[in-house]
Amino acid sequence: MTFPTLSDIRAAHARIQPFVHRTPVLTSSAINEIAGCELFFKCENFQKVGAFKARGAANAVLKLSPEQKAKGVATHSSGNHAAALARAASVAGIPAYIVMPSNAPEIKKKAVSGYGGEIVECEPTLKARESTLEDVVEKTGATFIPPFDYLDVIEGQATCALELLEEQPNLDIVMAPVGGGGLLAGTALTVHYLNPSIQVIAGEPSGADDAFRSMQAGAILPNEKTQTIADGLLTSVGKLPFAVIQQHVEAILLATDPQIVEAMRLLYERMKLVVEPSGAVPLAALMANKERFAGKRVGIILSGGNVDLGKLPF
Repeated sequence: MTFPTLSDIRAAHARIQPFVHRTPVLTSSAINEIAGCELFFKCENFQKVGAFKARGAANAVLKLSPEQKAKGVATHSSGNHAAALARAASVAGIPAYIVMPSNAPEIKKKAVSGYGGEIVECEPTLKARESTLEDVVEKTGATFIPPFDYLDVIEGQATCALELLEEQPNLDIVMAPVGGGGLLAGTALTVHYLNPSIQVIAGEPSGADDAFRSMQAGAILPNEKTQTIADGLLTSVGKLPFAVIQQHVEAILLATDPQIVEAMRLLYERMKLVVEPSGAVPLAALMANKERFAGKRVGIILSGGNVDLGKLPF
């Protein structure tokens, strides 16, 4: 399997530039003091669609052939990838068919339809999502763009760490959350190419810890059941991302829901940042393992900011 090279990632960055934000890297001396290390937050909560997913979706859509574009794109997602793909398709002027479980958050459905995506509802099981998607692809001829297990998506997500390291090249550690693994794999590739002495460490919710268990077992062990506030990280890690993670990720650290809520609250109170639970997981994992990070310079990707403000956990 050949993964995106550094020149592929740079080309993706140039390709998607007109369609995404270059998000800021922010710091907080108050949080540094609490954490006992120096933190640099890459704020993808300010990204288009409110999450890093805008990068991978834009890259995947822009790389389609004219014939593929004519028939549109399709995916199944209950969250940020759905909105990101709908937006990327609307910018490209092509149709997007989004299969969403009936229990997907209302805020996420609104986002998808707001970007012009056509929502196809299904039962809230992975099997129903996959079979409904197959029907949609068969009827429309649309190209399936998976949320993370797809090289063009990983290549797009890798541009986030590229920007972070352009601004802060002298980091000791870079952290990202892990669900399906697209962002983590892209981050790990970029860091490996630019400075392999930087460690890549992931944060994962203890209520959906398949990547943590898979790393230890050396094979993918999907989640049997999940229970976590971090709804963006419920998916089990994908095959392509896992191959990269095994090679280039130093460790996966777990965080409990109370720790995740505490990290969200810290970002909200000290930095006035609205970060969704999934985006706060790396900071929560760091706070739970402070001794490991003592005195280090740590870049943290805050992956998204799509919080239902009517249901804030604090």
